[in-house]
Parts: sequence; C-alpha cells; structure tokens
Amino acid sequence: MKSRKFLIGILTIFTVLFLSACTGANEEENTETESGTEENMDMKSNNNEMDMEESDTNEDMEGMDHSGMNHSSTGEVPEGLQKSDNPTYEVGSQAIIESDHMPGMKGAEATIVGAYDTTVYTVSYTPTTSGEPVENHKWVIHEEIEGAGEEPFEPGTEVTLNTDHMEGMNGADAVIDSAEETTVYMVDFVTTDTGDEVKNHKWVTESELSSVE
Repeated sequence: MKSRKFLIGILTIFTVLFLSACTGANEEENTETESGTEENMDMKSNNNEMDMEESDTNEDMEGMDHSGMNHSSTGEVPEGLQKSDNPTYEVGSQAIIESDHMPGMKGAEATIVGAYDTTVYTVSYTPTTSGEPVENHKWVIHEEIEGAGEEPFEPGTEVTLNTDHMEGMNGADAVIDSAEETTVYMVDFVTTDTGDEVKNHKWVTESELSSVE
C-alpha cells in the first residue's frame, strides 16, 4: 500500500510539473505572437508615415515646378525698372547662386548682367495654357505686373501678370504671396548638372547670391 501511495505521489508530481511546463510554453508563445503583432503594426505605422512625408514632399515640389520656365531671356527689362546705383554685386562681377529655382542652379557661378532696385513678389497663379496651378513662384518684379503703380502690392492682392518667365504666365491671374523691396539681378551661368549655358536669367535676389571665395 505504501509503495502504491508513493507511486501515485510521484505521478501526481510529474503531472503537475508537465502541466506547468505546457502552460509556460503557451504563455511564452502568446507573448511572442503579441510582440510580433505589435512590431508589424509599428512597421506599418512607420511605413505609412514615411509615405505621407514623401507625398507631402512631392506635393511641395509640384507646387514649385519650373519645368516650363524660360531660363534664358533676351535681356530686355520692363519699362520703368530702375538700375541700382550701388549694388552689392557689380555688373560684370561673379557671384555664387544659392537658390534652386531650377535644376543645376544652386552652386553655379554667375556673371552679373544687370542689377535693379525694385519690389519682388512670390505669386501663385493658374497658367493660361492649363488648369494646373503654380504656387509660390519666384520671382515676379513690380514692373512685371499689369497696372502697377508707385506703391507695392500687399500680400493677398489679386493681380494680372505681364511677363513670360514661364509658359502660360503672361496674362494669368495671380495672387501675391509675399513682397520684398530689394535688389534683383539678371545673371548668366552654366548649370552644374548638364553644363547648359543660361543667358540673362530673370531674376535672382541679393539674398540668393554669395561672394566668390
């Protein structure tokens, strides 16, 4: 009888240990499954955030699209535009372009062709040739706006453009986004990416240029 009770006790202990081990394994498996699910959710969330950021970046670039821009010009300037008496960068001197209105522009060495004191604007408009809006276009000067008087336009003012920097720009209705009194420059330069020569480019502001070291 004692031997039988002893065997029953041993079996009971083994049964308890076995059940405990199974329970622990199940809990560990469930924990790993939950952890894997959380990691997958985190990865999906991060991917969604990256996709949204990339989409926002693409939208910003679309708003600043200058693919239809006439990068070179004849060099003619609007009537009434005043030459700067004392520009930071003299006509004939060189400067480094720090802006990126177009590919290959930033970092290019420019030759100053003209320097003028005026008010420059960023404008948003819909081209006369299509329904795709252009936002925050740089730059339109005061003398390139139809009916411009002595006083500069305030941001938010609706105007009509009288220039052809880009296809469909001349005659387009626009809204003034920003206005700044400064010196603007007409420049010649060679693009840094393709080596194309650009002549009489309009316009680069004084803050978008730096001295050649």
